[in-house]
Amino acid sequence: MVAQLGIESVLVAGRGPVACAVVAACTRLGVKAVAVHSESERSARHVRLADDAVLLGPPPATESYLAVDRIVEAARRSGVRAVLPVTPALAGNARLAAAVVAAGLLWIGPDAEVLERLGGDGVEPASERGLLAWVTADGLRFVTPVARDRAAGIARVSWTPEDWPGGAALELPPTAHRLADVGWRGLVTVGIAPDGDLAEVAAGFSLDMAVLERAHGVDAVELALRSATGGSVRADERAPRAAVAAQLRATLPPGTAGRVTGRLPGSTRPVAPEGVELLAVTGYEPGDRLDGWYDALLATVSAAGPDTRTAAGAVSDALTGLSDAGVPHDGAEVCAVLQRLTAGRSVPTG
Repeated sequence: MVAQLGIESVLVAGRGPVACAVVAACTRLGVKAVAVHSESERSARHVRLADDAVLLGPPPATESYLAVDRIVEAARRSGVRAVLPVTPALAGNARLAAAVVAAGLLWIGPDAEVLERLGGDGVEPASERGLLAWVTADGLRFVTPVARDRAAGIARVSWTPEDWPGGAALELPPTAHRLADVGWRGLVTVGIAPDGDLAEVAAGFSLDMAVLERAHGVDAVELALRSATGGSVRADERAPRAAVAAQLRATLPPGTAGRVTGRLPGSTRPVAPEGVELLAVTGYEPGDRLDGWYDALLATVSAAGPDTRTAAGAVSDALTGLSDAGVPHDGAEVCAVLQRLTAGRSVPTG
């Protein structure tokens, strides 16, 4: 697989459950994954999973996880071939993209010039409607519409609309087709404004990206790596399935640390009903400390099934009845959204 991808090692720029998922995908693909961490996260789960790790700096994100110069220097020191940004805040950072290329390394994402025009703000789309795709020179592939439930501007649950896939024509904003023309390459997550045009445009591994993966049976990390090397993906694309993704987030007051004492979704392999693909990824194991410096996303759970209701039910089951995690979380609120989807309702009823 390494020979096919043309990349033998990457610096995984990120933390938390999404970084854990990216590191695991690199392992499956036979690519060496080097993690980065702050001084307070030397033993974080994404560090333990990686083949190697590099210290960035002090706990504040602006001095570690978001520090462009320190990320580039970490990549140099580690000897990796490429930098793989995880969060939209990094994947959409045009300055980081330019600095990585200037250092003689491969940037896995859209070019800096394209980010300057279309991205670069690091905002993860949270519009109520959106779409996901893998953008190649030939256009958009694995196009997936999504609907979102938001809390405090964050998309905590995303799903494919009930009538997709089911023969319903997928209407894309005209500007979506221009993404390939202006040079965007790789993964894209967009929000669609009420007038039907594109709102936010983001690179990286958003929560929504799990919806694309489950819907089409693809690996987003592989798609990102192949974009950077001009590679292709198998032509036998399967018929898409309905998919749902949810995130479990700690609700500790800002600046408050905590400790996980119970198992979270992803600590063990969840049991999926027949005909359902279910995946859970956590950033923490029992005994791990939640650092008060960071927004604590505990776990992500995603599922694909014959319809949205079935997929939502599987995700809800994986999140329901959690043992005491040791820290407060928004599981009840997330499950309320999933239960509405299971009942065939996307919005609360009065």
